[in-house]
Amino acid sequence: MYKTNWFAISSLAAFGTSGTRLQKANHQRLCLFALQTALFVLQATLFSLLEFFLLSPKVHPGYGFLSENKEFARRLASEGVTFIGPDTHAIQAMGDKIESKLLAKNAKVNTIPGFDGVVKDADEAVRIAREIGYPVMIKASAGGGGKGMRIAWDDEETREGFRFSSQEAASSFGDDRLLIEKFIDNPRHIEIQVLADKHGNALWLNERECSIQRRNQKVVEEAPSTFLDPETRKAMGEQAVALAKAVKYSSAGTVEFLVDSSKNFYFLEMNTRLQVEHPVTECITGLDLVQEMIRVAKGYPLRHKQADIPINGWAVECRVYAEDPYKSFGLPSIGKLSQYQEPLHVPNVRVDSGIQQGSDISIYYDPMISKLITYGSNRAEALKRMEEALDNYVIRGVAHNISLLREVIIHPRFVQGDISTKFLPEVYPDGFKGHKLTDLERRQLLATAASLYVAEQLRSQRFLGTPRIPIAKSKRSSWELSVHLGDGIYPVAVSKHGSSFFPCLVSQQVEVDGMKLKVTSEWNLASPLLSVTIDGTQRTIQRISRNASGETSIQFLGTVYKLQILTKVAAELSKYMPEKAAEDTSSILRSPMPGTVVAVSVKPGDMVSEGQEICVIEAMKMQNSMIAAKTGKVKAVHCKAGDTVGEEDLLVELE
Repeated sequence: MYKTNWFAISSLAAFGTSGTRLQKANHQRLCLFALQTALFVLQATLFSLLEFFLLSPKVHPGYGFLSENKEFARRLASEGVTFIGPDTHAIQAMGDKIESKLLAKNAKVNTIPGFDGVVKDADEAVRIAREIGYPVMIKASAGGGGKGMRIAWDDEETREGFRFSSQEAASSFGDDRLLIEKFIDNPRHIEIQVLADKHGNALWLNERECSIQRRNQKVVEEAPSTFLDPETRKAMGEQAVALAKAVKYSSAGTVEFLVDSSKNFYFLEMNTRLQVEHPVTECITGLDLVQEMIRVAKGYPLRHKQADIPINGWAVECRVYAEDPYKSFGLPSIGKLSQYQEPLHVPNVRVDSGIQQGSDISIYYDPMISKLITYGSNRAEALKRMEEALDNYVIRGVAHNISLLREVIIHPRFVQGDISTKFLPEVYPDGFKGHKLTDLERRQLLATAASLYVAEQLRSQRFLGTPRIPIAKSKRSSWELSVHLGDGIYPVAVSKHGSSFFPCLVSQQVEVDGMKLKVTSEWNLASPLLSVTIDGTQRTIQRISRNASGETSIQFLGTVYKLQILTKVAAELSKYMPEKAAEDTSSILRSPMPGTVVAVSVKPGDMVSEGQEICVIEAMKMQNSMIAAKTGKVKAVHCKAGDTVGEEDLLVELE
């Protein structure tokens, strides 16, 4: 860059207004020289910016799979476009898990025992797995993002894993090569952020804890990790930098490790791109990784030394997905975002998203809606802000995983830092069921729902022509209600408390199970977010839906609860209303998610056994085997390979 002649300019300031004619002439020449210098600097700066942004086009590929596509980077280079990322050699070397593992060994990086070649077929996969010893991990050589990965505990699972992993790998990466390595049971997934330039300089920017996963895909990340000590952090960082230098890496990248309970760590893979979870590193280091990548692409050396990299505070990231967490911790959901509101009013919250209200979530791409990041001076503060942010996040039109995210971050094991990649199946062995209410929380929910019901009844009076009247002067001052929640029916009494006015402020006394609770809220019914105070405890709730029969859905503590609120008289009469018979699902197979039928394994007349594969559905590049719920004969098949199906579409009927 060009430097200003500060000596000439500072001389002008010191000259003053007195002096001889010669001095004044010199002064004028000095002024002209300084002005010319300033204009030259401005011109040079503008030209540099023009050259950077216009004359030399550059592409930042984001953090999707395109960012690790060597052909994409090569084509950009052939067109004279700078790829803001590593060169094609590094992408090739680290993008291939077989080659990257060999390079890691040569760079003295700890690696997982396993077979370093390409597995040819299912029979060879079984032979290799037996030699390594079960359990094993079958992985796509060109994989990433959890795609093409299966754990096998025996020969049968190895054969099945080989089939599914190779199909997913071909679908996601156009490369069906697989490798097999020892599965490290119950590890942590901890990664090191590296940053390197084109001049041989490289830094490690501390670690990210990424152990909360489902289907080998990360769900919650944080920085730093509660598990690492300074010595282990330094050892992992130095090995990550050694690997980066071994492939002459330049740009931001991530070296991922599996860490066992004794802090032994093993190289997993290197992602030659910006990671989805990079914001937590930015929060604790103060570095803008995208800016650093742009500088490196321009050819500038790194501005920092290893000793300059701090750990300031704590950051947590939750991946908000369009998924139903009650189905295998998150099967994809598609649809239009009918309402969308990010919690940006919560302090120290960052939301990285690429959607808005009205956007469509389709089956063709990853179901991620956004990355929600919170920062605090310590971990407890960051987690508390995340809890508040999740409560204030409005997403309507598709299923989402906010309930699961909220439960994870408040779970005692997570709060204590006792986590591993098996956290979700261990904590929820029967699948995720939502928040389990304590007795006090149940009373708070019932009281809130009843108070909201009364507020809506009072509002309806105004719409029916009744003047806007103070509740204190209303003829009616109490309500006896019956609230149905889950398997229980609870009598709830609501009465006015003090001199309350509607719609400005409603303060009520609600009695539930003999406990009296004071419920206060402005009940701004036009807002998707409703703030309510229950005996001094503030809660943010969301009214999801309601109908004329008293059925209502409320998001409370992250989970959506279905309630039915009736007056005492209506509740007594409801027992005479006929109930719709539940559908017998034992003889039918419906699609649990939207997707594409990859294969159908049966035809009408075939006999199938319980647990036998019926068909395979692919959604967002993940393949899922649909199995028979019981033994029987196939009556009808309603799909074929290549069909697009929706959630709950009928696939197969049994006699």
